[in-house]
Formats: sequence, structure tokens, C-alpha cells
Amino acid sequence: VQLVESGGGLVQAGGSLRLSCAASGSTFSLNAMGWYRQAPGKQRELVAYITSGGGSTNYADSVKGRFTISRDNAKNTMYLQMNNLKPEDTAVYYCNADFTRTTPPFFDFRSWGQGTQVTVSS
Repeated sequence: VQLVESGGGLVQAGGSLRLSCAASGSTFSLNAMGWYRQAPGKQRELVAYITSGGGSTNYADSVKGRFTISRDNAKNTMYLQMNNLKPEDTAVYYCNADFTRTTPPFFDFRSWGQGTQVTVSS
């Protein structure tokens, strides 16, 4: 199982970016997913979270009203629409997903993507 992020880049303050996280592999079901970020010298923090069916989401206070998390289960892909970006949003963004193996042996596991850089200039 592999998670691949895309969509990062350099944008001016007030601009927008859309991140994608695609899960690939076989014999698994995709459960809850989330976006995290890590700025230089800081701990990795949760940005947004979405349940398996997409019916429930949660956001860090710092991004509420500006970021929107969504997913397309038919494509095994999660998105993060980021609007009104601020310089303090600059970080490496990582996607994270919980999986369940669907063939024996059955077990749950978590996987991380490699990260995508988001840089917001003032």
C-alpha cells in the first residue's frame, strides 16, 4: 500500500492550492484519513481529518473556514482545498490513512505519504 501526495507548491498569501493524496495497492479497505503538516523546527500537527464515509470531518482551529477536506472513495483519493493561504501555513504536508487488510491475515495498519511542500510567500 502506498500513499502519494501531490499539489504542493509556491503561492502568494491569499492564494489557493489543492492537495491530493492517492492510495494505491490491493487487498485493503481505506478507513479514516487525515492531513498533517510539519513546519521547520516544529512538531507535526493534525490539519484535518475525515472519516471513512466522508460524513464527519474535523479541522485544526488555525485552518477552520479556510481549508476543506474531502475524499472520493471510488478513486481512493483524499483532497485538501486550501484557500486564503497565509505564510504560517508554510510546511510539508503529509497524508495519513488507516487501512484494513481484506484478505487473511486480517489486520489494521496506518500508512504515511512522503509529503509535499507548501510555501506561502508574504
